[in-house]
Amino acid sequence: MDFSTRDNPRLKQLLQQFCTQEALPKSFYDTAQNYFLPLAAAIAQRQTLQQKPLLVGLNGCQGSGKSTLGALLVSLLPRAFGLRTAVISIDDFYFTRAERQQLAECVHPLLVTRGVPGTHDIALMQKTLTDLLSGQGDIMIPRFDKSQDDRTDVARWHRFGAPADVVILEGWCVGVRAQAESALLAPINTLEAEADGDGRWRHYVNTVLASDYAPIFDRLDLLLMLRAPSFECVHQWRVEQERRLAQRLGAKTGDHRLMSAAAIARFIQHYQRLTEHALATLAPVSDCVLQLDAARAVTAMTGPMIEARP
Repeated sequence: MDFSTRDNPRLKQLLQQFCTQEALPKSFYDTAQNYFLPLAAAIAQRQTLQQKPLLVGLNGCQGSGKSTLGALLVSLLPRAFGLRTAVISIDDFYFTRAERQQLAECVHPLLVTRGVPGTHDIALMQKTLTDLLSGQGDIMIPRFDKSQDDRTDVARWHRFGAPADVVILEGWCVGVRAQAESALLAPINTLEAEADGDGRWRHYVNTVLASDYAPIFDRLDLLLMLRAPSFECVHQWRVEQERRLAQRLGAKTGDHRLMSAAAIARFIQHYQRLTEHALATLAPVSDCVLQLDAARAVTAMTGPMIEARP
C-alpha cells in the first residue's frame, strides 16, 4: 500500500471533496494537506504494521477542531487506504440527565453538569469499543443531544458494521491521567471556590479518572493531541461552537437550547482543571501533537509516529 502523501492526486481529490462538502475554507485545505494527510497516512501505516484493529485516542480542548479532524479521518482512511473506520465521541457517552441528577443528589451537586469524568457511562463506552474492535454485525453507537442535554432515543443512534480496522475515540479528556492529591487542595477558579469549597467534587472526579477511565485509556494504540496554546483560548472557541450550533438549529437569542456568554464562561470552569493538566502533561506521552495557535491554525506537528515516517 502506498502511504506517501506528497503529490498524491487521489488524496488531494478526496480532501477537496471533503472541504467542499463541509463548506471549509482554503486555509483548512492547506492545513490538511500539510498536516492531516500525513497524519492519516501514518495511522494507516501503523494499522497495517500492527495487523489488528487500531484504537486511536484524539485529545483536544473544547472547540479545538476534534470533530472536524475526526470527520476527515473517517472520510480519508476508508477511501484512500481501505480501512473501515469509526469515530466516536466521549461526549456521546454522557449519562442521561436523570442519571446525572441522581449523581448530583448522592455525590455532589456539580455532577448534574455534563463534562467531567464521572458523568460518562464507562460501562457502555467499554462495551461499545470492544464491540467495534472485535464484534460482528451492526453495532449501535449512542448519541447525545447537547441542545437537550440528554441522550437521544436509540432510534437516533449511529449504526456501524463491525469489526472496524480503526476506531477513533475523541474527547477533551481522552488520555488524561489523574492529578496528584496535592494538586487538588486549592480551588483554581470561582466555580471551585464557591461550589466546591471542601474539594469533594474535584476529588471524586480525580478518583474516577484513575479508577474507571484509565483502563480505557490504557487500551489506546495511539494518542493524538490537538494542543491549544493556553486555556484562555477555550472560552472564545466555545462561544464559536455555540454560534455554529445556533446556526444549525436555526435558533435565535434566548432559545433555551443555547448558552449565553455568561453561562458558557461558568460552564467551561468545570473543564479548566483537567484541561490545564492536559496541556501541561499530555504532549510528552502523545504519539502525535498538533500544536495550535489562538486562531486554531496548526503551527507544528511532532511526535514519534510522525518522526518515524520515511
